[in-house]
Amino acid sequence: MISPSGSTPQEAIDFLAAHPEIEAVDIVLHDANGIGRGKIIRRHELLSIYEGGRHMPISILGLDICGEDVHETGLIWDQGDGDLRAWPIPGTLVPLHNTTPPRAEVFMSLYTLEGAPMTSDPRHALQRQVDAMAAEGLYPAGAFELEFFLLANERDGNGRVQPARDVLDGRASHKTEVYSVDHLHGMLPLFSDIYKGAELAGIKAETMISEYAPGQYELTLHYRENVMQAADDLMRLKRIVRAQARAHGVTACFMAKPIEQYAGSGMHFHVSLCDRDGQNVFVEAVEGDYNDNILHALGGMRETMGESMLVFAPHANSWRRFSNQSYAPVSPSWGVNNRSVALRIPAGSIKARRIEHRPAGVDANPYLVGATILAAIRHGMANRIDPGPETTGNGYDADDNLNIPGDWKEAIKAAQASEFLKSALGEDMHRTFTAVKAAEYARVARTISDVDFDLYLYTV
Repeated sequence: MISPSGSTPQEAIDFLAAHPEIEAVDIVLHDANGIGRGKIIRRHELLSIYEGGRHMPISILGLDICGEDVHETGLIWDQGDGDLRAWPIPGTLVPLHNTTPPRAEVFMSLYTLEGAPMTSDPRHALQRQVDAMAAEGLYPAGAFELEFFLLANERDGNGRVQPARDVLDGRASHKTEVYSVDHLHGMLPLFSDIYKGAELAGIKAETMISEYAPGQYELTLHYRENVMQAADDLMRLKRIVRAQARAHGVTACFMAKPIEQYAGSGMHFHVSLCDRDGQNVFVEAVEGDYNDNILHALGGMRETMGESMLVFAPHANSWRRFSNQSYAPVSPSWGVNNRSVALRIPAGSIKARRIEHRPAGVDANPYLVGATILAAIRHGMANRIDPGPETTGNGYDADDNLNIPGDWKEAIKAAQASEFLKSALGEDMHRTFTAVKAAEYARVARTISDVDFDLYLYTV
């Protein structure tokens, strides 16, 4: 059977010939939460996957954050939990750094047995929007920023997480250390392994920054001409960071808000559009006189942000990240060279004109984030939506919230009712995603937390 993903057996043949040391391969596809699901196969099995795909149960895309079935997705007993076929994504077969025995990794995507895209696969949701833009003569480019914490494996005396000690010499710091270069030096052995893993994977990982909380870092990624590749980069880099941190005896944390008194971790998405000639359509003729394309794109992103917030903040913990002056703006404001707004036009050369979308947390699924933002841009440009006045000064003072949900429960209800989000993700992906979130909300709501005992055990 010809692979519907475009992969060919020759890719596997060439890879195995070039890497005789590889003994096993992680085959990974991503569910609604962005969690890698799949199998580890042996070397001799790889070619057969490129020749005929690999059967996977349909329920693999209907799992909650704990890896348990969510029946409301309609992917379990409604369809008999039958097998579909996963196929390799061309260009994603790469060796993994620092593995014993040596392993490789390949990303997969799910298709029906006849070769049609399985429409609850997040990767297909993003591809739908990329294809729709291509039909309009537009080609989105972009990059995601990766913020994360490096934490000690042990909790402190109060049971809370704490920043990891430097892997170089064990030195501890509980200071914010924002932009401290010397502070980065203590983690250089770990960072070197992260960069090596990224290099083997063909990812152009760039600047490392000590971010705005103890133990928090940011790693920037090279801008990609294809937003699908940008999302793949982010997914793969999270796996690289997590694996290399574990090898160095610390924990890489991608929760949105692991430490209550400090800023959380975002996944800012920089996006621009090119036409068929490769010209950036967001570029203005006179610097600062922003053209209709970028203004209408901003208008679409502002108008749809409220009903899309579940994509950007998909978990209970995600909503703890949004607090005043924490660099996580939730009001759909836009501005120029202003980090207090949700939608920022960065300073710099107008040839690289782009929009930085700032609400999404690092716990969000970049395929769904990308699909939602591209759909919002298309909506804004097609309907010539005015973004309203630019926000200057403190964006946290903006009072026009355009029906932004106040919490996770409201976000789930807004997403369930949203015709825009159903169109952006596709009907099946929308049903799967919102059903998974509703099931997770029910799990959290019935859980008795330590906060309950602390506040009420001896007092009421």
